Amino acid sequence: MNAIQDVSTDMYPKSRLDSVVEDYHGVKVADTYRWLEDDNSEETKAWVKAQNAVTNSYLQKIESRPYFQRRLEKLWNYERYSSPFKEGKRFYYFKNDGLQSQSVLYGSDDIKNEGTVVLDPNKLSKEGTTSLGNVSFSHNGRYMAYLVSEGGSDWNTGYILDTKSGEKLQDKLEWIKFSGLAWKGNGFYYSRYPNPKSGDGLSSKNVYHSLYFHKIGDDQSNDELVYSDTENAQRNVYALVTQDEKYLVISQRESTSGNSVYISNLQDENPVITPVVLSFDHDFDFIDNLDDQLIFMTNDDAPRQKVITIDAANVSKSNWKDLIKESNDPLSGVSIVGGKIFANYMHNASSQIMILDIYGKFIKELNLPGIGTTGGVEGKKNDKVGFYSFTSFTRPGTIYSINTETLNSTLFRNPIVDFNADAYTTNQEWFTSKDGTRVPMFITMKKGTKLDGNNPTLLYGYGGFDISITPSFSISKLPLLENGGIYVVANIRGGGEFGADWHNAGIREKKQNVFDDFIGAAEYLIRNKYTSAKKLAIQGGSNGGLLVGACMTQRPELFAVALPAVGVLDMLRYHKFTIGWAWASDYGRSDDKNAFTYLYKYSPLHNIKRTSYPATMITTADHDDRVVPAHSFKFAAALQKNNKRNNPALIRIETSAGHGAGKPTSKLIEEAADILAFLFHNTQSKLNIIHPN
Repeated sequence: MNAIQDVSTDMYPKSRLDSVVEDYHGVKVADTYRWLEDDNSEETKAWVKAQNAVTNSYLQKIESRPYFQRRLEKLWNYERYSSPFKEGKRFYYFKNDGLQSQSVLYGSDDIKNEGTVVLDPNKLSKEGTTSLGNVSFSHNGRYMAYLVSEGGSDWNTGYILDTKSGEKLQDKLEWIKFSGLAWKGNGFYYSRYPNPKSGDGLSSKNVYHSLYFHKIGDDQSNDELVYSDTENAQRNVYALVTQDEKYLVISQRESTSGNSVYISNLQDENPVITPVVLSFDHDFDFIDNLDDQLIFMTNDDAPRQKVITIDAANVSKSNWKDLIKESNDPLSGVSIVGGKIFANYMHNASSQIMILDIYGKFIKELNLPGIGTTGGVEGKKNDKVGFYSFTSFTRPGTIYSINTETLNSTLFRNPIVDFNADAYTTNQEWFTSKDGTRVPMFITMKKGTKLDGNNPTLLYGYGGFDISITPSFSISKLPLLENGGIYVVANIRGGGEFGADWHNAGIREKKQNVFDDFIGAAEYLIRNKYTSAKKLAIQGGSNGGLLVGACMTQRPELFAVALPAVGVLDMLRYHKFTIGWAWASDYGRSDDKNAFTYLYKYSPLHNIKRTSYPATMITTADHDDRVVPAHSFKFAAALQKNNKRNNPALIRIETSAGHGAGKPTSKLIEEAADILAFLFHNTQSKLNIIHPN
């Protein structure tokens, strides 16, 4: 291990100081790096190029980096599959041979056989940066509509494939974003935005999301406008069609939680759209229908979710009926396969599946392999076989089939990774946060690890938008574990691990609870000698990037390394870009005086002072049109200017990549190798190179 590199402010590119000052409710706030919001300007492009040069130079000098690159390539090189799903008379699944940039879609008449390639996204671009988004089949399985993204952008282009002939049709649908594909007869419903102005596609605000119906063979200009809310520009609309094609279910959202619901009987001669839920106070997730009974999972009057039926002929709330009542554990998903209901619960952030009959009567619990995560049983109402995948921190996604009549499960596919999972252990421990709240975390490490405070430790968190961070397999964390490191996931407030109350305890004016929980996790790990402040790294992406940014600016002395990825770091202006306005339900907005007060208090960009910060590597991408890279650009510039200690304050800007989805394997490996090398280097941790090749 070579010595820590000398770092000074002279090594960074010059970041021009802007003179912009905003008045927020009488408070003058300087926006020193406003110019970096224009990612199309030549000045910003030159800044990005210069920053990457500095970062690459630093990383290339770390002796351990080639080892991490080689080890990750070997670990990543294993066959992995998605759960199969049946469309028409064929089974489909995604497969990656190991180091392929994108997974390939296969189809087979017999699930026991591999079948043939239906669509290979790797052939859509030389760089492997074109990825496949949503895939949806017509109800007879003849046609497949699919979305394609370029360079990691959220923007998608839609196409149609004739699965019988293998021919790609002439249909081409553009400017699709945040959309499902819901088939009805010879066409499908999809959602799109108006065409953005030239050059503004990656940063302009996304407004007037509308629902259209596209008929096979038509030009997009002839698509039927089905639903548009011209009075509320900042609402998104989505559609589902029941398996029997009888009902169209429309959902509208103002933010990331809460939605309205409308239905339409497509078998009527003149279908009308009927409102079912008009408020945005609760979540209503459509599951399926039993003829005219529409089944929803909701947190209305049930913070931990329940399942209800709504009669399409009488949609008033007084007529709703409970199918599955609220439990002590949060309900995270429900599917109906082969005439059985499979209810996926979270018990202390780990999966449990309960099997019920179609009337909601309990039959049995599905026996899962241990502490871990499953996305639930997949299949259709009449399928005799369903599939589910199970994963944990040390176990890759293992696929099982289940006979929906006998309810017996069988191992279907078991991936083999060059990693000895039996040598490691995962424990769940609880700590007390600042306000007395008990918070759990998962701690994964090699069996027999000595707790002497000298273990390099990576603490990961998210804490927002009702999203639950449950056990999952991450190849990029394996070299950390192999080399004596500890990986910790904290299930902090703001997420959905314990239902709506847990989420609501970490939003808006209560957002500081999220940061306090994460800081509490760090203090627990240090106090119990899992690690020390000199060995502790923190990581999070998107809202988790905000988490890291807030914690490193509030308690810089507590961490050795900070790794904020694609973070929301400018809390005063986040809502002005792309889909940022939809996050206000969790954050609040700076144009509200009360919200401004608490946002300004913790906004990472606005709380950088002239002090000593942990070694920091910010990661973002030039095509991130969800959390625009300006957040990371401005934060990096401010950190480089104000960091007193000779710790690096680097920014790694990926090209032809976005918020994360669809990133090719080669880029994933390169980024993971850089992060691990940076972490080990700046915690002065030695390698235990048990795999020299």
